[in-house]
Amino acid sequence: MKTRWLMLLLAAWMTAATAQVDVEPYVRKDNFTTIEISPDGRYLAATVPKEDRTGVVVLQRSDLKVTASFALGKNSHVDRVWWVNPERLVISISEKFGLLAEPQPTGELYAINANGKDAEILVGQRVVGAGAGTRINPKKQEKIAAFMVDDLRADDKGVIVSAWPFKDDPFTRAERLDVYSGRRTVVARAPVQNAEFVTDGAGEVRFAYGAGSDNANKLYYRDGRDGEWRLINDERLNHRREWPLGFSSDGKLAYLRSEQLEGPDAIVAFDPASGERKPLLRDPVVDPSVVLYAVDGSAPVGVMYRGARSRTAFFDEHSADAILYRKLEATFPDQEVYITSRTDDGALALVEVSSDRNPGDFYVFDISHGKVAYLLSRGNWFDPDKMAPTRAISLGARDGVQLHGFLTTPLGITQKALPLVVFPHGGPFGVFETNRFNTEVQLLAKAGYAVLRVNFRGSGNYGREFRQSGALQWGGKMQDDLTDATRWAIAQGIADADRICIYGASYGGYAALMGAAREPALYRCAAGYVGVYDLPMMTSADRRKSKSLATFNDEWVGTDVALLTSVSPNRLADGIRVPVFLAAGGEDEIAPIEHSRKMEAALRQAGTPVESLYYSNEGHGFYVQAHRVEFYQRLLAFLDRNMGAARTKGGGSTDQTAP
Repeated sequence: MKTRWLMLLLAAWMTAATAQVDVEPYVRKDNFTTIEISPDGRYLAATVPKEDRTGVVVLQRSDLKVTASFALGKNSHVDRVWWVNPERLVISISEKFGLLAEPQPTGELYAINANGKDAEILVGQRVVGAGAGTRINPKKQEKIAAFMVDDLRADDKGVIVSAWPFKDDPFTRAERLDVYSGRRTVVARAPVQNAEFVTDGAGEVRFAYGAGSDNANKLYYRDGRDGEWRLINDERLNHRREWPLGFSSDGKLAYLRSEQLEGPDAIVAFDPASGERKPLLRDPVVDPSVVLYAVDGSAPVGVMYRGARSRTAFFDEHSADAILYRKLEATFPDQEVYITSRTDDGALALVEVSSDRNPGDFYVFDISHGKVAYLLSRGNWFDPDKMAPTRAISLGARDGVQLHGFLTTPLGITQKALPLVVFPHGGPFGVFETNRFNTEVQLLAKAGYAVLRVNFRGSGNYGREFRQSGALQWGGKMQDDLTDATRWAIAQGIADADRICIYGASYGGYAALMGAAREPALYRCAAGYVGVYDLPMMTSADRRKSKSLATFNDEWVGTDVALLTSVSPNRLADGIRVPVFLAAGGEDEIAPIEHSRKMEAALRQAGTPVESLYYSNEGHGFYVQAHRVEFYQRLLAFLDRNMGAARTKGGGSTDQTAP
């Protein structure tokens, strides 16, 4: 009886501590993730996130009536959809063992008609028995993974896929896949392991690029179906990677994204006849983020950069596509505008509009009449006018390296002496923060906290040199960058030096605990969500998985066990003197729960206040809505006890209504 009374008292106290924020709207799934318009404009295909899977629904554009739906089991997610013709849709599948896990494409392709009929697997590991399914020989099925290369809009029955045999570091093939029968025909064989392919406007395979177990990228080109492959870039020799984006509308030039020895990546025009590369586009700070295609789908025409703000740049600023984008951007000022898909006749385009305060609205754009009509929203329960604003920041690290990031501050509160959450991203390599809408950041801001996100060394989006400068820097310069950014926020008067906590997930969880260990006087508390805290244990497990992953660990994390031990938070628990909150899932394959349990045990042994939240049936990030609600309620209560955002100066609103 006494135990039950204490539990009820604790629950009531937690509810009171977090009453200023209704967590539920911030953990609610988006209505849709992506939407694609059919070639004739009659249908829309929308990916719909559920609790632990993602499906797809087909709707009639005229009345949004659902005509078909498709979904698989737990952890299976519809990754992308392609309209092959006005009636047939191809669907790719990925797996995620936890909400924050990086989607891992399974190589399975399904197809379904817009009316819901003839849904079947075309290729992939779940193919069984006779009927439609993956085959080259009509009498023999073959288990492979297949990934879309070209949807061949001029071919209503076929697509080009890359076929990956089930073995380590395979030599892949490009094949034409019949989207009705599943029959495959080889059209090209790769000259390099783990190759991906790029086609020209006629659907001919012209580029292949990939890497073996050494992880060194090679790019090959051929003149046509009967041409010989020739090597045009080798990362080991040129110390940079190149990726083909596609061909010009006349087929005479190819466009490449090319890493540079210093600074951000460039877009170059490659002349296959002469081998000449001509620079086309390059931002002074950030890499290209999204490739923009002509409204008729014929060729790449430009790129989108996501830096201090999102902006578009075109190979020809006077082209019809550039003019079209400029009109749309004028219609939706201060927002990111992206044409997701279009009809074959070029009359209609589907446009996505988003910003730091808007999770995304979709419009149908009548190109011929220059009119846009609202269609659907990802999260229509969020009012952009009530969301916290985000601004870009930059600062110099202690060694002079320029760092970039974003600061979000509570709406309507003076931006001085605020309680601050330092929020390192996961990954860490190649991942980067942007100015796009982030529900977790908005939740923290709603609770009254400023949120600081910095793209520390190792992050993507700032060129090869910056990304590689994070190699072997777990607990080193990557951590110093977070410390320097925190001290910058104090020096700027933004943060109250006595009310700063550090919180992150995955690698961010590691960085949060390392921050508490290395800077005991800087942070008031630390929270780690599905984090890794023992680097020797992590690298040992990764090396057993594959040669490529072993090479990656050697080059990016390190092989010196003593050094890795010295920068493992669970080995540094004696130096952590601030309260800690840990959360993890028992099915996590990326950051196994043993990391969190060992971290908790070490903290308890050291006498450090620690609380934890574990779910045996969750993975790398919590899927179940009730679990996510409890996690964020616990996190906000933890932050409130240690920084007092709800009870001290700069506190958040007590409004309990949804935003």
